Amino acid sequence: MKFSANLGFLFPEATTIIEQYQLSKAAGFKAVEHPFPQNVDHAKLLEIKNETGLKVALVNIQLNEDTKFGCASLPDKREVFKQNFQTTLNFAKIFDCKKIHLMSGKIDGTVTQENRDTFFANLKYALPYLEKEGITGIIEPINKYSVPGYFLNDFKFAVETIKSLGSKNLKLMVDIFHLQMIQGNVINSLKDFLPYMGHIQIAQAPDRNEPNSSGELNYKFILAELEKLGYDDFVGLEYKPLTTTVEGLKWISEYELKL
Repeated sequence: MKFSANLGFLFPEATTIIEQYQLSKAAGFKAVEHPFPQNVDHAKLLEIKNETGLKVALVNIQLNEDTKFGCASLPDKREVFKQNFQTTLNFAKIFDCKKIHLMSGKIDGTVTQENRDTFFANLKYALPYLEKEGITGIIEPINKYSVPGYFLNDFKFAVETIKSLGSKNLKLMVDIFHLQMIQGNVINSLKDFLPYMGHIQIAQAPDRNEPNSSGELNYKFILAELEKLGYDDFVGLEYKPLTTTVEGLKWISEYELKL
């Protein structure tokens, strides 16, 4: 079992993304998930990445001030999606990152067929570039309690989209926190999604803290089952530390695991 530090959540004690990389290395991580490619000195960050030896396991697509949860399903933002995708693709190439989270965006009001068609078209646009560079696009259902109005909030629809596009470079991100909040039935769902899964993230439900914190999920059991299923890629730690990040990482040894 391999774990990556999601820097959108872990090490909030740091004042810069560069410091987050350094703290991740000091804590024992071998990989990080980079929040977004904008607002960072790429040359300096690449220097730190090479210095620490950290792998960048995943990056979220670049966002804009008016599309803070992405825009892949927004008909009037198609050109914005293309620009943000190309910027993120460039980041992924520079940092040898093999996964890009293609965020679908929030919908005001009722989801329409135009939203679905736009989402499909934007993913179809991205796929030739991803295939050429050997990078995987990841789509993630996000629950309505965490992000009300998020377009992609259904695992069945996400899998149907992946199957329809038929590319090995488009996969499903299963954040087990969101899976529990959307539909539950975690172990059977993981078995069903395994052929389509490209990334896993974890947090306790419903409060999104450490896996061993009080909540609905038995992560010692879930992670053991995940290993039995043969998942051998990084598991992203995307949770809100109850105290400090390092203090919260005690669950790793408690579960007899290693970073």
